Amino acid sequence: MLTAALKEWSIVCDLLCEGRTAVILRKGGIREPGGAGVFALAHRRFGLFPSWAHQRAERIKTPWSDRVVTQGEPPEVTMRAVAEATVIWQVPSRAAVDAVDDLHCWTAPQIDMRFAYKPDRPLYLVALRVARLRDPRTIQLDDTYTGCRSWVPLRPEDAIDDAGAEPVLEDMAFDRVLGRLNAAMGGKEQ
Repeated sequence: MLTAALKEWSIVCDLLCEGRTAVILRKGGIREPGGAGVFALAHRRFGLFPSWAHQRAERIKTPWSDRVVTQGEPPEVTMRAVAEATVIWQVPSRAAVDAVDDLHCWTAPQIDMRFAYKPDRPLYLVALRVARLRDPRTIQLDDTYTGCRSWVPLRPEDAIDDAGAEPVLEDMAFDRVLGRLNAAMGGKEQ
């Protein structure tokens, strides 16, 4: 049972679940344990917690931008997958992200915004090995789960049963993604 989840835009969670991407970019949320903007990998394996806060269609590439739903946080969310952070890189440059443009879903302005936000703090690219849950987990939202933060500790009754979760990418496909990412990031893992 997993008792932690990582918040990410709903559309990104969908694309991760579909195997269309296997990466996320992080700097951190506003309400982080280490302070605003400080992202730390608190858990290696976690649920993917969809969020609609700050999600904007113009920040997601075509053909997926038309799938972006702009809304407030709903009364409940369904987590459909879990992920394991397999490799974390500190992004060395904008050119490194451009080299793997086909492996992520963000538009150039979104990437630029991530670099520009707190430019003194590093941007991280995290490779995720995603697995679809056999039984998606729906939970009710309350103040414990809302707000701009990366990590969400799940109450015991909301824990995720990841038994039988199936990887969305086959091993060879995921290894090819990791190879490309590692080459673009200069092989410098965190």
